[in-house]
Amino acid sequence: MSKRSGILEFAILGLLRESPMHGYELRKRLNTSLGVFRAFSYGSLYPCLKTLVAQGWLIEETAPDIDPVTTPLAGRRAKIVYRLTAAGKEHFEELLAASGPDAWEDEHFAARFAFFGQTSKDVRMRVLEGRRSRLEERLEKMRASLARTRERLDDYTLELQRHGMESVEREVRWLNELIETERAGRTGRPAGERARTDPGSDSDRSNDNSQENGGRPETRGTA
Repeated sequence: MSKRSGILEFAILGLLRESPMHGYELRKRLNTSLGVFRAFSYGSLYPCLKTLVAQGWLIEETAPDIDPVTTPLAGRRAKIVYRLTAAGKEHFEELLAASGPDAWEDEHFAARFAFFGQTSKDVRMRVLEGRRSRLEERLEKMRASLARTRERLDDYTLELQRHGMESVEREVRWLNELIETERAGRTGRPAGERARTDPGSDSDRSNDNSQENGGRPETRGTA
């Protein structure tokens, strides 16, 4: 199995763990929820589904299409709905527990991160720290390469190199925030992002209440 097929298998099992779906719905979820699969087509999806059925990880069920728009006057077509089996759930949980180097690579990491809500904390930490380590190694190599070749690069190539470095640096900072959040036992967005984006912080609400009361603190009656 190719590396990309393995990613697709992982994502299909993860989505079907949430609920059974037919092929078109699966394709939409892969495209919208997991952006790494935008380039996938039915030609990639259905052979993978057939393989998973043959391995006993999925079963096919038929359900009539009752949408009158898609089946006018021509009878009702039967849709194939894919459902995760007990063996498929067990296999997906084994995949979730894996945290080796494959989980840190670009496309693997995006798919793994999309299912962090179903992943245990210790595995999340290993994947995040492994990804950060991989990017720091990449960043070091990029800096060394740029230092050796910058005198021979034209302005546009130099800017492209800098743009690549800045992208990696941003992801490292993002990973640092995620790791800090995991270690602190918090959930949701990293603290730095919450501070930057949440307009309704406690201090903002306190200032608003103070202004509404003419500078006096708000008081509440007691029962």
